[in-house]
Amino acid sequence: MVDANVSTSAETAEQSLEELLRAAHEASPTELPLALDRYTEAMNMGRAVVFLIDLRQRLLMPLEEGEPRLELDHSLAGFAYRTDSVRVEEESTGGLTVWLPLLNGAERLGVLQLRMASLDGLRLWRCRTLASLLALVITAKRTYIDTFAQRTRTRSMQLPTEMLRAFLPPRSIGTGRVVSTAVVEPAYELGGDAFDHSFTEDVLHATILDAMGHDLASGLTTSVAMAGSRNARRTGADLAALVTTVDEALAKWLPDQFCTGVFLQLHMPSGALRWSNCGHPTPLVIRRQRLLGKELERPAEPPLGLPAWLSDAPRQIYETTLEPGDRVLLYTDGVVESRDEGGEQFGLERFADHIIRSTAAGQNAPEMLRLLIHAILDHRHSELSDDATILMIEWHPPGP
Repeated sequence: MVDANVSTSAETAEQSLEELLRAAHEASPTELPLALDRYTEAMNMGRAVVFLIDLRQRLLMPLEEGEPRLELDHSLAGFAYRTDSVRVEEESTGGLTVWLPLLNGAERLGVLQLRMASLDGLRLWRCRTLASLLALVITAKRTYIDTFAQRTRTRSMQLPTEMLRAFLPPRSIGTGRVVSTAVVEPAYELGGDAFDHSFTEDVLHATILDAMGHDLASGLTTSVAMAGSRNARRTGADLAALVTTVDEALAKWLPDQFCTGVFLQLHMPSGALRWSNCGHPTPLVIRRQRLLGKELERPAEPPLGLPAWLSDAPRQIYETTLEPGDRVLLYTDGVVESRDEGGEQFGLERFADHIIRSTAAGQNAPEMLRLLIHAILDHRHSELSDDATILMIEWHPPGP
């Protein structure tokens, strides 16, 4: 026989969750925290506060006005975000504060804070469920509610950057077999760099682009290239046809502009990798904590938008097969060419060494790139002379 108190509690929980879902569908940015508080109070989970990660991944910004910002590298909330784990601390006045990461798949959105008198297994399960639900709500609503963008910015953004960021996908995507994650800097003055990644059936598509110049025309060039790539991909074009579509789009609409780029397709079940490199730095492979700098090196191809001027030959598509655990790194030249005050470049070896050491430390893929881009910024004292974009793919097929 089911205990009556347990049954009533479960029924109350279901009703409260249904009310929260209904309210979340209709809530404005100011009403969402109120709806959330009604649910957590009904479930004896205390008051809830949502913190979103800022664009540079250094601060956790409260969704509600009046709450303090939290430093990512010096707070328990930041530790929950960095490690994708639940953290619990005792308050000096009694009770507990629970920090839960807000995750939508591989994407890290921020953390949820809950204050309560005590914590047991059932309540922890409900906390986790609530955090998962909130991540989905935030992901859906941020496409048309600018409040989320406002909360995650610490300064004004330049127009070319606003245009480019409108095209960028989530920083991280993933399945049980693969994770693709990226970072871009400078966050508020991005010129012509961009990345893209997505899934179709059992294939991961990844792209990195770097347009000539650092102005609105550069951002427009990258945007046209990305739109051409997505248009071809969504009509089922193979990789060669996709690159040709981008070439033709730039030649037609922006004949005086060009950009470099890498287009990559990974068959997730087998690890088969196909790519086309259009005048861009050679992608790197890290295998068993060793840098294989020339694993994907092939004869140079002209930048996107220029083949008709330089050659009648079709684009070359190359193929190889990854090994389980391989990491593929796409990057723009602003990453390795960044120089400190003494003129020393950041360099490929230092670039790869950061990934290898982060792997040995057990850090997840998005955290690896967050630390790496901050190391590059610190190398330049936060003033980059060129855009710096990195996209990393980790392939981990399921075991037999």
